[in-house]
Amino acid sequence: MNFEFTEEQNYIRETIRNFSKNEIAPSSTERDINGEFPEQIIKKLGELGFMGMMVPAEWGGSELDTISYVTAIEEVSKVDASVGVIMSVINSLVCHVLNEWGNDYQKEKYLKNIASGKMIGSFCLSEPEAGSDATQQKTTAERDGDNYILNGIKNWITNGTKSEVYIIQAVTDKSKSYKGISTFIVDRNSKGLEIGKKEDKMGIRSSDTCSLGLNSVKVPKENLLGNEGEGFKIAMDALNGGRIGIAAQALGIA
Repeated sequence: MNFEFTEEQNYIRETIRNFSKNEIAPSSTERDINGEFPEQIIKKLGELGFMGMMVPAEWGGSELDTISYVTAIEEVSKVDASVGVIMSVINSLVCHVLNEWGNDYQKEKYLKNIASGKMIGSFCLSEPEAGSDATQQKTTAERDGDNYILNGIKNWITNGTKSEVYIIQAVTDKSKSYKGISTFIVDRNSKGLEIGKKEDKMGIRSSDTCSLGLNSVKVPKENLLGNEGEGFKIAMDALNGGRIGIAAQALGIA
């Protein structure tokens, strides 16, 4: 087996290394101290194709491989772990589930914009009483005609105060345990969606983290991601990729 980087992978590494050195590193410490979200940096990374690295080109992505992706996360995290985790969440969680589970309408409306850096997204799974065990989540989604009504609380949402779209897990059938969990795409301007205060963290401070409150949030049925009951499967699929991204971040920090 050949473990050498391909010419394309080497090009990706050099490109993101130079960008990190020249565009991210100079203001990294100041942003971390002040808890300042790197909006312009994320926009530039999107324009360069680093926000949807494994997304097909037709949906706004760069259509690259996993090695290129983790190399980019590692290089960015060497100078700023906050930018690294923002990239990881958007690539591994948000873009991945939209690409793998979304229909063409959802990809056109959301994936294209997130993968190209025009929009920021969040993945919302954890709750006050459901962290590692996602089957214990209490957020509900009840069908009401052509809509679902979501109620509950989500915690530790990366990019939460800055996102325009949220991928949210909710229980649609309490009697089915993990098979009764579904996934929804929720717009920031949805009535009843309350964005909590930014957490004052010990580190990785320019990546914002907050809670979300869902108070009878009406979500159109067109924003159901996948089918009813596939939410747990979608979450586990997302977390598998997310772990790779966070491992690359840790390697960069080291």
